[in-house]
Amino acid sequence: MATSRYSDLDRPPLSEAALNRALVRPGTLWTGVTVVETTGSTNADLAVAAQAGAEQGRVLVAESQVAGRGRLDRAWSAPPRSGLTFSVLLRPTAPVAAQGWLPLLYGVAAASAVRRLAEVDVRLKWPNDLLVGERKLAGVLAERVDDAVVIGMGLNVSLRAEEAPVETATSLAIEEAACVDRDPLLRAVLREVESHYREWEAEGGDAEAAGLRAAYLAVSATVGREVRVELPGDQVLTGQATGIDGSGHLQVTSGGERYTLGAGDVVHVRAAR
Repeated sequence: MATSRYSDLDRPPLSEAALNRALVRPGTLWTGVTVVETTGSTNADLAVAAQAGAEQGRVLVAESQVAGRGRLDRAWSAPPRSGLTFSVLLRPTAPVAAQGWLPLLYGVAAASAVRRLAEVDVRLKWPNDLLVGERKLAGVLAERVDDAVVIGMGLNVSLRAEEAPVETATSLAIEEAACVDRDPLLRAVLREVESHYREWEAEGGDAEAAGLRAAYLAVSATVGREVRVELPGDQVLTGQATGIDGSGHLQVTSGGERYTLGAGDVVHVRAAR
């Protein structure tokens, strides 16, 4: 069986040199793009780099990730080069209390890029999923490392229906998207992240002033809906998702009371049936 990374012509490898030429320039956020054939977790690798003092703007892309993790350490995997698996290293100056908006900012940026290039109606499920309809296209995971934040994303691009790990997963190919070329998609996502991040930082992490809250609500698949929130200890909260606060927490109104939930407080958030 062929093992060359060029053996599947529908899934060509990414060019590290081309990505650096396109993205790494004086005055831009991105300071270096590294593409590796395989790794355990791009988030874990960048976390080590962050602890060693790596500068903001580092990007690590893996053609294959063998120990990928989602929120709450859920396993995540996909065939080599079937998606975009990458992490970025940020060192925000905004207050820590506001940094809960970073994964939401990343989701807004990714959704904007995908909607523009792939012409797919992507929505955001709080706290970290990109959806097409009710099916998951991508997930975002943010982790604090000392004074840095590492944010990773796994975006299904050419994943085929028979390769989907669960029935609720989808990909740009499955959705017959206008673009399934990973190179321009990655460039577009990173440029959108830079734009939103700079605006958010300029406003001191104020999502309202930066226009981030409005941008998030415009594509939210959660806010405004009746939701069922599964909490640790088999507790369940059912109510209406009414908003996102200044720290990126979900606000849910149930029984006349408003509850504020952080990503670490919930197991699942689903539309109420």
